[in-house]
Amino acid sequence: MTTHTRRLTITDLAAMKHQQKITALTAYSTPIARLIDPLMDFILVGDSTAMVAYGRRSTLAMGLEETIAHTRAVVDCTQHACVIADMPFGSYQESFAQALRNCARVLAETGCDAVKLESNQALAPTVAFLVERGIPVMAHIGLMPQFVNLMGGYKAQGLTETSATTIKQDAQANLAAGAFSLLLEGVAEPVARYISEHSAVPCIGIGASPACDGQILVTEDLLGLGGPNTPRFVKQYADVAAVIRAGCERYANDVRQGEFPQPQHCYGC
Repeated sequence: MTTHTRRLTITDLAAMKHQQKITALTAYSTPIARLIDPLMDFILVGDSTAMVAYGRRSTLAMGLEETIAHTRAVVDCTQHACVIADMPFGSYQESFAQALRNCARVLAETGCDAVKLESNQALAPTVAFLVERGIPVMAHIGLMPQFVNLMGGYKAQGLTETSATTIKQDAQANLAAGAFSLLLEGVAEPVARYISEHSAVPCIGIGASPACDGQILVTEDLLGLGGPNTPRFVKQYADVAAVIRAGCERYANDVRQGEFPQPQHCYGC
């Protein structure tokens, strides 16, 4: 494993395009962030926190204060990975002033390196406004969970010619706006491949294409903690849920049978 003496920056991520694949996962808490930090190039504190950590029905329920709290927890316990905060629904769409105020607050109060916005052509001017004022922005296109009500659910995008054209236009608009990276979620493989090959910035895939410059998944999904509705694009690398269940079952049995605690677990014995 490579030893790094400083945290990776968005400049480092940009330099990885055409050089090495970028690795990324989500984290919402200190234990997970601390474990994945040495292994990842960047960690995303996603608005998926609303669903994964709180069991809410969608990411729309994520609040700005919660975003700040979770992002600060991740930043405080990590040293290597670049940390990117996902701006929650309603925190940047209203106006340029609202977007700047909230994004600047997230950067200042958490110490994270950049923010991510779900951004189509209509929101690209917001990205440009932020970038021109010193806010690094990763633009999220394709399947955008904050647009779930308009999209009619969590459905793959770019499967029709019209949809593919729209996604390519969204990508171009956000690249022109100065986004340092694109995140392509649930995008038809040929469309994601085209965007990645024609973009000067790193394109990160999640349910997109192996041609993307990097990949990201929700950590809990790949560890088998995502529940019964795990997306098709997830590969499960471990069954941590089974380990947790087995450990908790042993604990419960020991307590009920009087096997725990033993004298070595007590004070003054």
